[in-house]
Amino acid sequence: MACSQCVDPQDIKGQCWTDEESDGENESEQFLYGIQGSCAADLYRHPQLDADIEAVKDIYTDSAVSVREYGTIDDVDIDLHINISFLDEEVATAWKVIRTEPIILRLRFSLSQYLDGPEPSVEVFQPSNKEGFSLGLQLKKILSTFTSQQWKHLSNEFLKAQQEKRHSWFKAGGTIKKFRAGLSIFSPIPKSPSFPLIQDTVLKGKLSVPELRVTRLMNRSISCTMKNPKGELFSYPPNSQAGGHCKNIPTLEYGFLVQIMKYSEQRIPTLNEYCVVCDEQHVFQNGSMLKPAVCTRELCVFSFYTLGVMSGAAEEVATGAEVVDLLVAMCRAALESPRKSIIFEPYPSVVDPNDPKTLAFNPKKNYERLQKALDSVMSIREMTQGSYLEIKKQMDKLDPLAHPLLQWIISSNRSHIVKLPLSRQLKFMHTSHQFLLLSSPPAKEARFRTAKKLYGSTFAFHGSHIENWHSVLRNGLVNASYTKLQLHGAAYGKGIYLSPISSISFGYSGMGKGQHRMPTKDELVQRYNRMNTIPQSRPIQSRFLQSRNLNCIALCEVITSKDLQKHGNIWVCPVSDHVCTRFFFVYEDGQVGDANINTQEPKVQKEIMRVIGTQIYSS
Repeated sequence: MACSQCVDPQDIKGQCWTDEESDGENESEQFLYGIQGSCAADLYRHPQLDADIEAVKDIYTDSAVSVREYGTIDDVDIDLHINISFLDEEVATAWKVIRTEPIILRLRFSLSQYLDGPEPSVEVFQPSNKEGFSLGLQLKKILSTFTSQQWKHLSNEFLKAQQEKRHSWFKAGGTIKKFRAGLSIFSPIPKSPSFPLIQDTVLKGKLSVPELRVTRLMNRSISCTMKNPKGELFSYPPNSQAGGHCKNIPTLEYGFLVQIMKYSEQRIPTLNEYCVVCDEQHVFQNGSMLKPAVCTRELCVFSFYTLGVMSGAAEEVATGAEVVDLLVAMCRAALESPRKSIIFEPYPSVVDPNDPKTLAFNPKKNYERLQKALDSVMSIREMTQGSYLEIKKQMDKLDPLAHPLLQWIISSNRSHIVKLPLSRQLKFMHTSHQFLLLSSPPAKEARFRTAKKLYGSTFAFHGSHIENWHSVLRNGLVNASYTKLQLHGAAYGKGIYLSPISSISFGYSGMGKGQHRMPTKDELVQRYNRMNTIPQSRPIQSRFLQSRNLNCIALCEVITSKDLQKHGNIWVCPVSDHVCTRFFFVYEDGQVGDANINTQEPKVQKEIMRVIGTQIYSS
């Protein structure tokens, strides 16, 4: 008598979800053998697994899940396709993910036991993103922990009971009939390629929007941002559990597969807010930053370095040498500043290679030892001219802490900073050292764009001494007025100081090194004239910084709301969310750009938008 589980070989194609998912003849043979083997062992696919798979298809799409069975070993791989197209383009670039391609969450269950079997293994990957998918490591750790916690109480019977409880609401005389009669609203989870469609008639009545789709999850200050068909954004305040909403456990009533997909969708937009090791929220002075990072807890620092996560430093030096060069220069300026005890934050957390159980420059801040290690970091120019491993050996001979310090300088940068090619540079800034600089996390950038739709925006310069930028790239552009970080007086009140005139910001960028007074307009003009009478010693500028005498200013985009206070050409923005960095310019040996650049002039604005358009607003 034939086994009820046997399958005609001609029907195999129907069992194997798509031809594309087969990796070759060997796997096809393995699959066929698996089906035949399952007959002998009387294995079958658990009905709860079938139900959960169908739930994914109903709520998302048929292509949101794929299945591969290994009958002979009673295993099944479930691939869940997590849509990440809601990420902004610049965020995806900074995180090194492909936003047009889903992230695959692969879970391996027992085919016949499903939730009653062993805890499933977890893999996270993007098929086309083979190198540098560090975000996948963080997400895998998060989802593995989530699965382990759920598995403590999860079983097929428990899930069935949860679902029957929900289904009882749909009975003719059940609770749902009474509930709908009282509130006149009911919104089952609809089919969606990413986030669920909002069908709450109460919301529709308030907004007169026929269809709203959640496009991205916000952090603790905004629960979500919704778009109507015209592309307008509507922001809703967070719920009572704001601050940890992304860690809320989604409902289990639609099955475990839907639950873990929803949890993934909650976590992905806020990965930058949590430590990559302990998954606890960062505590930064100005909130989260753009790039995911390790927190400052000692145990996390040790784990981060000993797990070899920093092995990508060679790639960073090779592909972003000019940026690494700038990061080292900023670190040096902060370390050599008389204000280092205030501005050299964060302080390096480096594991001592000779004693892996201790931090090299701790417990007390040892600036002298830090300076010695930094002096032993070879120039980035030299690093790009030979084998990285060979150069690392040379650095280790000079000082065993030099290379670990360089790794920390690279990894602790939490802003997205990229050297601009000549074709994308602002010609009127008269420097070849121009960078795209984005430091705002996704939530702040989304709030900025929402405010921009309401009030509009413009561009203005922000000048600050290079010694301050080591902290800015890691903590964000903060309102330093009336804090220990304040360098000069806040004559025009509390806020971030900006100017549409480049010469004024150049004045601020020269401050530091003991200079604590904002120069007068006449002094700025004299300084500008003196700087530009210095002959150029190098007719062609090097791709790397040649001098330690550096000036730098940022070009920011600022919201033109009533909060922006304009005192002539000195502007003060008290709302840090209304200022986002866009470009960064570095000048050597006192050489500065045109001191009379005015960002409000139409020709200047046109040039800025020409360069910035494809860089920032491509999404």
